[in-house]
Amino acid sequence: MTAGTTGSDVPATYEAYAKDRSDARFTDWLRARAEPDWSAAVEHRFVAELASGELDEAVFGRYLQQDYAFLDELVGTFGHAVGEAPGMAARSRLVAFLGTLTDDENDYFERSFEALSIPPETYTDPELTLTTRAFEDLLGRARAEGGYAETLAVLVPAEWIYRSWATASSDAEPGAFYLREWIDLHANENFRSFVGWLREELDREGAKASPRRRERLQRLFARTVKLEGAFFEMAYGTDEAPSGGDHSW
Repeated sequence: MTAGTTGSDVPATYEAYAKDRSDARFTDWLRARAEPDWSAAVEHRFVAELASGELDEAVFGRYLQQDYAFLDELVGTFGHAVGEAPGMAARSRLVAFLGTLTDDENDYFERSFEALSIPPETYTDPELTLTTRAFEDLLGRARAEGGYAETLAVLVPAEWIYRSWATASSDAEPGAFYLREWIDLHANENFRSFVGWLREELDREGAKASPRRRERLQRLFARTVKLEGAFFEMAYGTDEAPSGGDHSW
């Protein structure tokens, strides 16, 4: 994608996008259609300041509390994907990642909250922002109203965006352990491999989907990307969930 490119510059259907591309991937088309929101999320000032160590403690603390609250919904969505996955190999891969979310990341959150002097009574039951609620609603609706492909359409961009900005920041030395480890959690080889696999799963599901279903998957993907950017912005105190959550997927 070149600077200034938007999703409207990309063919509106995957068939048209793939017509002259021998190596076309469904997920590449989804990402291209999500511009400029994709680049806005991956290059957000939040991740730039995180990598440089300039991120204000209050901003990161606000972000971390909302992300911790959101973790339950994310775990539930991955759990749903386990049940919808087409075979044992896929289910095993998803279950293994669930272990990372509920073990490694949970330990990180607890140590970080302590370092940021955020007491348990604050982070275990925070008041959810409009953006967090919108994100939870999106994941819940994708599970309730769709199948494996719809669930992947929200999980792939959520994890892929994190792999993208964290990989770009992998050599950064932000100072505070909770900033460095947040990068490491999303820039290690296991996570990169898992996100690559998730993309392959959605590539396969998208390739065999009907045109109408592909359009639904594209809307879910684009909505997730937009909310990822809004989630970063929310950390600075701007809580305006972007419109678009009223679609019937």
